Amino acid sequence: MKFICAAAQLYNRVFSDLQAFLAPWFPGLFARIVFAATLWLYFLNSALTKVGSGIAGFFMVSNSAYYQIALPAVEAAGGDVSAVPFLPWGLVVHLGTYTEFLLPLMIIAGILTRLSAIGMLGFIAVQTLVDITVHQVGPETIGALFDRFPDSAILDQRLFWTVPLVLLIVYGPGKISVDHLAARIMKKPA
Repeated sequence: MKFICAAAQLYNRVFSDLQAFLAPWFPGLFARIVFAATLWLYFLNSALTKVGSGIAGFFMVSNSAYYQIALPAVEAAGGDVSAVPFLPWGLVVHLGTYTEFLLPLMIIAGILTRLSAIGMLGFIAVQTLVDITVHQVGPETIGALFDRFPDSAILDQRLFWTVPLVLLIVYGPGKISVDHLAARIMKKPA
């Protein structure tokens, strides 16, 4: 019995010390690294399909963006993207396109990280809603939670996508971030 108590105390001491050391900086940094390693290129490539090519093309939202984001409005305009009204659809397409570029970069750098993570959660929710209702993906793509198949593109994968974002909302970006640097600069007396 003494051995079990000593082992439990050692276990608790080791892991409480580890938590005390890691808590201020590790969860946020780890979540940002996971996001960068698994999702940044996905969102970057997706966003690139919504703008023209080259540097000048970056500032021109392509017809593809309208088809991906506002398909019902394009169909209502008879397939003519130029006939889609700017308010609200054009604005939604422009904001959606550039948000897909900006929010991932802000998360990776740790700039307004909690707000950026909330924005990405919203972006993923809208993306999922558009995939299911507008693009009408099938049940095999949507999948189901709590089943024995962990590979559906919508429910399973996107639930995993939310994990680093929720960690960033709860724990913040950590000490190795622009947010932390800005907070330190703002605390310094003038």
